Amino acid sequence: MQSIQSYKTRQRKNIIKQLQSISFALPFLIVFSIFFIFPFFYGIVISFFDWNFFQPEKTSFVGFDNFLTIWFNDESIFFDYFWSGLRNTLTFVVVIVPLVIIFPLFLSILIDFEPKGYKIFRTILFLPTILSISSVILIWQWQFYNNGGFINALLTEVGLEEIPFLLQQPWAWMAIIIVTIWWTMGTNMVILGAGLKNIDKTLYEAAAIDGASYMQTLRYIVIPSLAPQMIIVLITTVLASFNIYGQPDLLTNGGPDFTTTVLMMRIRPLAFGPNARPGIATAMAVSMGIIMIIISFIQLKIIQKQGATE
Repeated sequence: MQSIQSYKTRQRKNIIKQLQSISFALPFLIVFSIFFIFPFFYGIVISFFDWNFFQPEKTSFVGFDNFLTIWFNDESIFFDYFWSGLRNTLTFVVVIVPLVIIFPLFLSILIDFEPKGYKIFRTILFLPTILSISSVILIWQWQFYNNGGFINALLTEVGLEEIPFLLQQPWAWMAIIIVTIWWTMGTNMVILGAGLKNIDKTLYEAAAIDGASYMQTLRYIVIPSLAPQMIIVLITTVLASFNIYGQPDLLTNGGPDFTTTVLMMRIRPLAFGPNARPGIATAMAVSMGIIMIIISFIQLKIIQKQGATE
C-alpha cells in the first residue's frame, strides 16, 4: 500500500514538473504562433486568392493563377517584377555569401593568435552588428556621396576622379556589398573564433613536427575542424542574404535603373502599397521560400555526403 502511495506521489510530482515546463514555454509558443505560424499559413492561403483587403466581397479564389502569372506569363508586369527581383537577389547572394565567410574567417584566425590589443580589435569589429540597418546606412551614405562624401573627397584630394557609388553599376552593388560585410561579419567572426578555440593545440604541434606549412595546417587541420561552425555560418548567411531589403532600399533606392531592386523590394509595395495585390505578393514570397528550402536542402545533402565520405 505504501509503495502504491509513493508511486502516486512521484507521478503527481512529474505531472507538476511537466506543467511547470509547459507554463514557461507557453508564452513563447503563443507569441511564436501569433507572429510566425499563423502569418505563414495565412500567407499561403492568400496566395491562392485575388485578395482585396479593402473590399473583401471582391476577393475571389484563383487557385494557382498567381503563381502561373509570376512564373510563366511574360506579358505581365508581375512576371518582370518577380524574375528581375529574383535575379538581383541571387546576384547578391552569390557574391556576398563567400565574402561574409572568408573575411570573418581571416579575421578570426588573426585574432586567434592573440596579438597585443586583440580584445579591443575584436570588440571594434563586432560593434557594427548591434546597429540597426538605418543607422548603418546613415553612416555609409555620407561615405559614398559624390558631393562631399568622405571617400570621394579623399579621391579628389589625391587627384583622382570621383566614383559614382550610388548612381552607376558596378559601384552601386559594391557599395551594398561593402556595407553588408561591415555590418554582418562580426557575428560570423565570433562563431568561427569560438570554433578555433576548441581545436586541440596538439594538432598544431604535430603538424609543425611533420614540417607542415601554415597553409597546409590551415587546409588540413583548421578548416576541417571548423566544419560544424562553417555549416552554421553558411546556412544562416544564405538565408539572411535572401531576405536582403534594407541595404538597397535605403542606400540606392533600388537604382540605378532597378538593378539593385531585390525581390523583397518588389513584394512589400505589392503587399501593402496603394495598388496592393496581396495574392501576387504572397505568391512571390512563397516562391522565394520554396527556393530557399530547396537551396537549404541541397546544402544539407552536400554536407551529409561530405561527412559520410570523411
